[in-house]
Amino acid sequence: MSFLNISHLEKSFGSLRVVKDFNLDVEQGEFISLLGPSGCGKTTVLRMVAGFETPTTGRILIDGQDVTGFKPNARKIGMMFQAYALFPNLTVADNVAFGLKVNGVPRAEREARVTEMLKLIGLPELGQRFPFQLSGGQQQRVALARALAPSPRVLLLDEPLSALDAKVRVSLRNEIREIQRDLGITTIFVTHDQEEAMSISDRIVVMNAGIADQVGSPFQIYNRPTTRFVANFVGTLNSFEVTVVNSTTLEMDGQMVTMAEPVTAEPGSRITMAMRPEALRLGRADGFETVLPAVVEEVHFLGSVIRVSARMAGTAIALDTFNRPDMPPPSPGQTIEIGLSGKHAFLLDR
Repeated sequence: MSFLNISHLEKSFGSLRVVKDFNLDVEQGEFISLLGPSGCGKTTVLRMVAGFETPTTGRILIDGQDVTGFKPNARKIGMMFQAYALFPNLTVADNVAFGLKVNGVPRAEREARVTEMLKLIGLPELGQRFPFQLSGGQQQRVALARALAPSPRVLLLDEPLSALDAKVRVSLRNEIREIQRDLGITTIFVTHDQEEAMSISDRIVVMNAGIADQVGSPFQIYNRPTTRFVANFVGTLNSFEVTVVNSTTLEMDGQMVTMAEPVTAEPGSRITMAMRPEALRLGRADGFETVLPAVVEEVHFLGSVIRVSARMAGTAIALDTFNRPDMPPPSPGQTIEIGLSGKHAFLLDR
């Protein structure tokens, strides 16, 4: 049985259904991200797991125990918020010790645990400082230590990095993941940032309008999206309207594309074929049997990667290629050839 089981969870505010039949099994020590746009219900799911919202229907089990009706402090859950939510009148050490003190942990044991937590987050010398004396990244580390100090069964993270600048955000997300792995704590992380979710999650739940559209590993979510929403929301997508020739072949602007998997649509029907920008090739290349002309519209130099925006077969497309010092990128207005292969393509349901 899974360590955290969320079964048929729903939440309505009046006539508005915010979460609709949400189901998720999480293994012990797993890092799960709830990913989706604003208003999709991901934070509401988190708040129901934490006990801050009462489900309209459904059950939440932790380690086999039904906690659906439990108060937040009875669930043994650690919570880390977007706003640091530190007590400004308490020192760093007292903030970390707060949950332990509420739980009646003896002073000597509290102090030992605080020392352990501050060492874990890399701030062993800052215990006597106050929150206003810390940077944003340091404050969020303290918030993490406070959430972990009481040894919770589950750690919940509600967009904890969104208020930080880009460099600190990347550094701290990696630290959170490393600490989570070291402790083996079951974690649910809410974010609207695709890169965050893709880089640190064991699995991702992509949410859309209160529904879990797809659950899978980052590799599965990106390379094999099962719904049109997931395909378009996660990463950049090139979509082409093509004609079915037979069970293995599609026709695109007069060129044949051989698919790696059988095509179930009827011959002659129009369907949508999709490819990621890195699945296209600039110029002719072995293994990319279909070649079509394109006109370059924009070129964006991104360091190690060059993003080429072009128009191919009447469709605006994006192509990613690695930067090579010996090969300058094409120029806007230039006609180029783009190679593609059906083995890198997938079909979207209408």
